[in-house]
Amino acid sequence: MAKPNIQGDLPGPKTKEIVDRDHRSVVRTTKTTDVAAESAQGWLVHDVDGNTFLDFTSGIGVTNTGHCHPKVVEAIQQQAGKLMHFAGTDFYYDAMPSYAERLTGIAPVAQPSKVFYTQSGTESIEAAIKLTRHKSRRPLMLAFRGCFHGRTLGSLSLTSSKPVHRRHFQPLLPGVYHAPYPDPYRNTWDIDGYLEPGELTNRVLDHIEGMFESFLPPEDLAACFVEPLQGEGGYVTPPADFLGRLKRLLEEHGVALVADEVQSGFGRTGKMFACDHFNVKPDLICLAKGIASGMPMGAVVAREEYDFATSGSHSNTYGGNLVCLAAANATLDVLTEDGLVENAAKMGTYLREGLEDLQNQFPAIGDVRGMGLWQAIDLVKDPSTKEPDKKLRDHLVQDAYKRGLLVLPCGPSAIRLIPPLGIDTESIDAALDVLTASFKSA
Repeated sequence: MAKPNIQGDLPGPKTKEIVDRDHRSVVRTTKTTDVAAESAQGWLVHDVDGNTFLDFTSGIGVTNTGHCHPKVVEAIQQQAGKLMHFAGTDFYYDAMPSYAERLTGIAPVAQPSKVFYTQSGTESIEAAIKLTRHKSRRPLMLAFRGCFHGRTLGSLSLTSSKPVHRRHFQPLLPGVYHAPYPDPYRNTWDIDGYLEPGELTNRVLDHIEGMFESFLPPEDLAACFVEPLQGEGGYVTPPADFLGRLKRLLEEHGVALVADEVQSGFGRTGKMFACDHFNVKPDLICLAKGIASGMPMGAVVAREEYDFATSGSHSNTYGGNLVCLAAANATLDVLTEDGLVENAAKMGTYLREGLEDLQNQFPAIGDVRGMGLWQAIDLVKDPSTKEPDKKLRDHLVQDAYKRGLLVLPCGPSAIRLIPPLGIDTESIDAALDVLTASFKSA
């Protein structure tokens, strides 16, 4: 059983010192909570002041196997002692095709398929932009409102979850359009009402077809980028028929479907990939985060026909790094051999039930949503109007931290709960106890 253990006021003195030094020497990014980690195991994080936190962030969905899983650590150590880097984009070593063969064997992309290795999710998106443009010779891209695909300029051109991501960075990549995402809780057409799932999908696809007829010629559209479950935009779960019907619509016009599973992949949703829930095979799938248990790695799996026709059209320096590949292989071993994907489905149901019990106690929880250990609660000022309560959400994130539970915000007013996939019922109960106390204090 794992419980938080807080020794005193937070942040502690050593943490404060590190935070101050960080503010003076490191460019500002997205810090949310004053935790200065020193070590971690499983889903417990220990800070420099001797406090122990229950981690329901998994490093933003990275440490799906848990922090410092022994099998992953051993694989990293063994590879680091033999060869750490040999520019696999210019030369050869067995690890690159070996892992690619494993990955193409499980990724929900039609065979034959190939892999391009990256170092992050945003780089995977950048590569997919170039792969689809190169093959189709088409200039335009389609994405969805509320989506998050990264912060580098190409991926940022797709991202539309928050104004802060784009502010002061224009102009971005031209020729990118956005359609409504089918959000069952707050739909575009009737914010205070409800649309049946099939009708919600109808509205979105009708909107896209209207774009095709008026200002977005589909013969100029290279790809549609979509999150099977929308992440940073609020952990939105679309209707079950959405992804399949979107794929069929795009196929009619020869447009590639690119699935962004950077955050939802590698067992997070109770299946290896979120696309597996919908029985959909995208043309390309972008991966990162949980792929290598904390090592900086990503990948694009694409149907073979999307391979670059010319050597040098795209490359990088660290893609397919040997140590990262060792971690990725060990991660896949742990996910499949230790039953973590199945546990994510089981514990996801347990967590979901606990969150729904919380919702019954606290009307400020307007919605509970997710799949597997990809769960979120949405905070509202009034359940009838569904008006987002960002202030309460932010208070709860910080209050939970003071009590030893680490969670992350997403969307206008949601809190995501994404613990490592090996989590047990006792640890989930401990997290729910903290959330209950935080709600009562608020």
